[in-house]
Amino acid sequence: MTELTDKGMGLRRCVLGDAHVDRANAAKTPFDAPFQELITDAAWGHVWARETIPLRERSMLTIALLAGLGNDHELAMHIRATERTGASRDDVMEALLHVAIYAGVPRANQAIKIAKETFAEMDRDAGLKD
Repeated sequence: MTELTDKGMGLRRCVLGDAHVDRANAAKTPFDAPFQELITDAAWGHVWARETIPLRERSMLTIALLAGLGNDHELAMHIRATERTGASRDDVMEALLHVAIYAGVPRANQAIKIAKETFAEMDRDAGLKD
């Protein structure tokens, strides 16, 4: 492992949680190993690790971009990550309001539906932990 991979893996675990990263690593095959290495190094080791903006803002940007592009599965994952990035539910709504204006109401509408469902799941899970 390189220093970049170590940094990327640490940040990936910080944002997405150990359980998610452990599942991704357990499901990794020789076929998708190069992709897993790419996202660990490039997305997490380069982009998310930059110190220019804090994780909260980076999380909001990611949520807005995923919603605007219609990447629903990834959107739910990053909504869950807000527990670790410091982005509040109000922050998420602000990002999705921008999506409505700049990427379209249908994309924002779908993203809001996903956010509501994901937050409800998070609330249920939190209730189980208490």
